[in-house]
Amino acid sequence: QVQLVESGGGLVQAGGSLRLSCAASGITSAINVMAWYSQAPGKQRELVADITGGGSTNYADSVKGRFTISRDNAKNTVYLQMNSLKPESRAVYYCKAASRVRVAGKYLYWGQGTQVTVSS
Repeated sequence: QVQLVESGGGLVQAGGSLRLSCAASGITSAINVMAWYSQAPGKQRELVADITGGGSTNYADSVKGRFTISRDNAKNTVYLQMNSLKPESRAVYYCKAASRVRVAGKYLYWGQGTQVTVSS
């Protein structure tokens, strides 16, 4: 299986920046796509950005030009650089990994989440 641990959340003023990290452990060689999702209070979890093992990226329209997802395959870590943060960016940010190998039928893994709060 795969375990994911996020870090880097916190409180920042509007216009500021944060860098989130998600470290994977376990069967990391089987991980294909890694992604960041956000879940604001009272809302559904939404895709922020994802990245394949080859480095292809995809972003939600709301973060294009402000957020950058990157990946260090040697460290089994995915990052989310968040710039020009807005108060509406306040959410719990979750890391997700999709594995090419199913273990007990499971191939999607989530981290525990890290809180991002943006003050106006």
